[in-house]
Amino acid sequence: MNKRLLLINLLMAIAWGAVTGSFEALNLIFGFLLAMFGLYLIREQVQFKGYLSRSTRIAALAYGFLRELVLSSWRVLKIVIRPKLGNLQPGIIALPLTVTEDYEITLLANMITLTPGTLSVDVSDDRQWIYIHCIDVPDPQEVIDDIKNGFERQIMEAFR
Repeated sequence: MNKRLLLINLLMAIAWGAVTGSFEALNLIFGFLLAMFGLYLIREQVQFKGYLSRSTRIAALAYGFLRELVLSSWRVLKIVIRPKLGNLQPGIIALPLTVTEDYEITLLANMITLTPGTLSVDVSDDRQWIYIHCIDVPDPQEVIDDIKNGFERQIMEAFR
């Protein structure tokens, strides 16, 4: 039911944008929050319980991604302006997947690819591994632990 409430909340936010005539991000966020308040008011009829906590976990996932985006951009910038590129240790690592649903794997792969310095190369046919190219990976286990304790954990918290 929570996925349906999220869809209703998103549609109400888009309707808010249409009514106000502005689809700017801030206006849509306001419409989303306004729709969430409206759903809260009729919480007995729409089974609102748990929806707010899921929304905060999704917001935490978005914040974590944006934070990692900034930090990775900084690391890649330092690599690019470094006078010697010979110290780089690029490589492809195999990350064992804990997420199992197609949308979870797709979201994880896209978050990895959108993060500067990493690129999702492939997912194994049995969907147990994702292969990631890293621009600099002196310790592969550290990269695996960072992704498992960061993106993958947050995806499971937000969508399960």
